[in-house]
Amino acid sequence: MKLLIVESPSKAKTIEKYLNGAFTVRASVGHIRDLPKSNKDAIDIPAGFVPRYEISKGKEKVVSELKTLSEKATEIMLATDPDREGEAISWHLKELLDADKKIKAPIKRVTFNEITKEAVEAALQNPRDIDLDLVKAQEARRVLDRLVGYDLSGIIWKKVRYGLSAGRVQSPALRIIMEREREIRAFIPEQYWTLQGEFMTQKKVQITLSCVDEPRDEKIVNKILELGRKEKWFVRDLKTSEQKRQPRAPFTTSTLQQTASTRLGFSPSRTMQVAQKLYEEGHITYMRTDSTNLSLVAQNQILTLVEKKYGANYAEKHIYKTKSKNAQEAHEAIRPTHVETLSAGANEEQKKLYQLIWERAVSSQMADAQLLKTKITANLKDNPIPDFTANGSRVLFPGWLACETGARGEDIELPEVIIGEEVKLLDLNSTEKATEPPNRYTEAGLVKELEARDIGRPSTYASIMKTIEDRGYVRKEGRTLFPTDTGDVVSSFLENNFAEYISDTFTALMEDELDDIANGKRDYVKTLKDFYLPFQKDVKEKDKLAKATNMGEAPTDILCPLCQGPMIVKLSRSGKFYSCAKYPDCTGARTMEGNVLEGPKETGEMCPTCGLPAQAGEKKKKVYGGKLVVREGRFGSFISCSRYPKCKFIKQDEEEMKKKMTDIICPMCQKGKMMERRGRFGIFYSCSDYPDCKNAIKAKPTGNICDLCGALKMEGTKTIPERCSNKMCRNHNPHKLGDDIKLKK
Repeated sequence: MKLLIVESPSKAKTIEKYLNGAFTVRASVGHIRDLPKSNKDAIDIPAGFVPRYEISKGKEKVVSELKTLSEKATEIMLATDPDREGEAISWHLKELLDADKKIKAPIKRVTFNEITKEAVEAALQNPRDIDLDLVKAQEARRVLDRLVGYDLSGIIWKKVRYGLSAGRVQSPALRIIMEREREIRAFIPEQYWTLQGEFMTQKKVQITLSCVDEPRDEKIVNKILELGRKEKWFVRDLKTSEQKRQPRAPFTTSTLQQTASTRLGFSPSRTMQVAQKLYEEGHITYMRTDSTNLSLVAQNQILTLVEKKYGANYAEKHIYKTKSKNAQEAHEAIRPTHVETLSAGANEEQKKLYQLIWERAVSSQMADAQLLKTKITANLKDNPIPDFTANGSRVLFPGWLACETGARGEDIELPEVIIGEEVKLLDLNSTEKATEPPNRYTEAGLVKELEARDIGRPSTYASIMKTIEDRGYVRKEGRTLFPTDTGDVVSSFLENNFAEYISDTFTALMEDELDDIANGKRDYVKTLKDFYLPFQKDVKEKDKLAKATNMGEAPTDILCPLCQGPMIVKLSRSGKFYSCAKYPDCTGARTMEGNVLEGPKETGEMCPTCGLPAQAGEKKKKVYGGKLVVREGRFGSFISCSRYPKCKFIKQDEEEMKKKMTDIICPMCQKGKMMERRGRFGIFYSCSDYPDCKNAIKAKPTGNICDLCGALKMEGTKTIPERCSNKMCRNHNPHKLGDDIKLKK
């Protein structure tokens, strides 16, 4: 028996179809080993930054099955993804299998950039050894991220707030967002005016002309209006020119994420999830790449299709130069595996993204678009003022725009005029405006900026966005990223104390050094040692810093409610608030609206969880004397134990409980009822017997039970009104294809 191991069950299923039983194909289901959570045990620094790996939690069964199959195998092929991370997964698999003395079969590595029958069969004919340089580069990245993350996060816990984090790549990304935010805060708007005129040509066609100047002085505006309304206008200049628009290169990871965000509204992480499915189903090539190359075979197939679909004059061969200096030119850009397949994907999201990839790949091998640009300039006959102009554009030959229609834009046709022709003024007006600050970053804009600054790599962009959002450092409104108060404090602390380590140059230099390790040009231990020893020293020196929750002085009219002294702005888990500058000697506090904040007030009741002895029929428990107190939270006042966070009891208001409680019995414990709760990601529903029963679902339950798995059904969307709450069940996403699952008995 021959064994082929990949990461994903979907990928395994696709490949198994192609091999017709020649190989048994199994999945590792992602990484099988990782560093332990405790930094103390994770890396042996004195021994040369040796990572101590352990089998990832929940992967014991997968490893056991792979070992059992490997013992029977005559040949073992590792076919994980063709990048550093994939190489590292293969190495971990080989390490585990080599340690099993019962396994005698040779272990080899195969790679392919697309999951097609031809590509898989060709790869199996050319097995190789694992590339240890690539493995070392990935290991260095993982170790470096762990060391930086633990040490920086540790000092942020002490100096800012417990539970926050910093990272080698996420912190520079947050800094970029905060730099833009400070620009916006410091921006002082200036008044200016725009002027527009409506005119009629000699051929009785109306045209709108705009002033080329935007005056800052109202006197100048009035002068232009006065002269313009009483003098005669004529066409001073007419320019027409043919211009070419060149097609764009096929997608890299970065450009795919940017375009999917702009045109489809996908977040980077969503784009990568959808692209992963398309790749695993064999529809597109590997989606983590910074190369714009197309293979000669793919290029010829595209040119043939263009000639057939659009005509021979539309086909034109293009070779694109990859912008990234460390791009792996052996890899290809993202393209369809079978260009003749015009539509692919199991759902609407996949079909839309495939369409985007297909259009970009095909249009990249098409002729330039030819445009006719026209500019009409008008002015007064006797007393010249700033020119008024109109610009037009018309497509003469669409070329690649015939395929990628989303990039075309609207034609603006101007009327026919001649130089010297008089045009009649119908209306002339001005509009007062104010200059605007630079725009905040969108996810697509931040990905573009990170790539331009050489921060991160294709595989990291999506995770960077997700991390800074999940940590509460930014919030997303529409597509725009707004830094939160917490993000402001964390970034300011790092910029003031660790500026070197979150700078563009340092982060880009580290990426270059990791690439050098991958190319066999740099030593793993020396790279980590050169970085970590001075970094560790800097972290220890900053341990004496004061806490960094002070965000500046409060307005002078905001005074302490207890001592009438000045106040400062501080940060709590709930956001900004005003604190007495004399704290802890004075505990006066106000909300940002100026309302007095009072400390927890005792209700006179003991906490039923830790303040009262066990009642008849209850299990024995320790009594710690906890009392119930009234606190202020993000969503108003609530009653909880005075020993929080050691005791997390929260007293529920009976009336509120009635409103939030449903009549639906929890199917897991059959005791409690499903009720509405609020978490960090919004409203969800869980069992009223929490924490004894931890059953929870994302949306309001409908009361119906799934006929496939026995879980509760919940409210869905307009297109899918009801779906299963079990995300592993096919009925969770009935529009998608899913694996069979075991029915609950």
